[in-house]
Amino acid sequence: MGGEDARLRAVVSLAQAMAAAHTPRGSWRAAALGACEALGGSFAALSVWERGRGRLRVLVNAGERAVGEEEFPEEEAYPVYRFPEITEFLHERWAAGGEPDAWVEIDDTSAGDAPGAGERGYGGGYSHQRVAALRRRGRGCCVIAPIVLHGRAWGELYVARPAGQPVFGREDADFATVLAAVVAAGISQAERLEEVRRLAFTDPLTGLANRRAVDMRLDEAIERHRADGAVVSLVVCDLNGLKRVNDTHGHAVGDRLLERFGSVLSRCGAMLPGALAARLGGDEFCLLAVGPEEDDVIRVATELCDRAAELELGDGVACGIASTGDPIGQPTVSARRLFRLADAAQYRAKAARSTGPVVAGRDGEALRLADAPPRFAHDRRHLRGSRL
Repeated sequence: MGGEDARLRAVVSLAQAMAAAHTPRGSWRAAALGACEALGGSFAALSVWERGRGRLRVLVNAGERAVGEEEFPEEEAYPVYRFPEITEFLHERWAAGGEPDAWVEIDDTSAGDAPGAGERGYGGGYSHQRVAALRRRGRGCCVIAPIVLHGRAWGELYVARPAGQPVFGREDADFATVLAAVVAAGISQAERLEEVRRLAFTDPLTGLANRRAVDMRLDEAIERHRADGAVVSLVVCDLNGLKRVNDTHGHAVGDRLLERFGSVLSRCGAMLPGALAARLGGDEFCLLAVGPEEDDVIRVATELCDRAAELELGDGVACGIASTGDPIGQPTVSARRLFRLADAAQYRAKAARSTGPVVAGRDGEALRLADAPPRFAHDRRHLRGSRL
């Protein structure tokens, strides 16, 4: 009964750890560590089956990693054809309605007289590839549990023990099957939460970031600027002529114009490493860059204006820039002030029908507009939130 209670506690602990994770990586790591502890292993990995590429790609290595094993590897992957037991599960047993049982692989040469030595393949086959990998990394046995998500094979959970330790038995394989089901539920929940987060910070029409995402990133950027002096630049854009397009051609055509400009903005933003391209609402967009020098941002914004002028519909874009790299009037920069500076510069560009960006600090009137009381015409912003 004590063993059953311990395993029940391990299952609950695994589920709770995955539920508490805030990112996909955190969820993967919690799954691997939880399964490793539950099975008394020293190492665990979680892998996903990439059908289109015919391979198992490792998402996380947890526990006592061997030389060369990274916690979150970028390109550690193994062709499925090298593992006949995986092929059997994916294409034969699962297709025939078989249960996704876990199995054990043992390196007989390192297991020696350890309990269970000589037994292999509980619930599955025997893979020379697996055994060779065990031997190469100083491990004596492993248990592999397929993970099934939404009725399809998703990947596998792998837990290993060092050479010389007791090898996994049939009960361990059965328990690994239970753990894999818990991991599958946790992954499903994590994917749903990630989709919710994505939708919460994404503009549904253009696929760009939305105002909420800009608020959060700008707050973080200003904190970084205060900490290490990183240059923070904000480009605010107003797409000219959208109302005329909507009135003349209909809102569906206007939406296509917004989508096309969003693509142009995204393409130009990619020229600035790590820049965030966003739609603030209506016909207003922005680029937020942290790190690049202000002159690089101005160059990209100039190209943005040129490309916007080439769009088939609309009348180009009015573009304003504010950067901590320019003299912008106050020693202490806040997210609110930087936004107002960029907004005022954009207003100046629109009023002057400028074909290029107007830069706060290089245009006195833009500074005066930014510092004016919030009753001037352009401060009617529906997009200004409490943070600003």
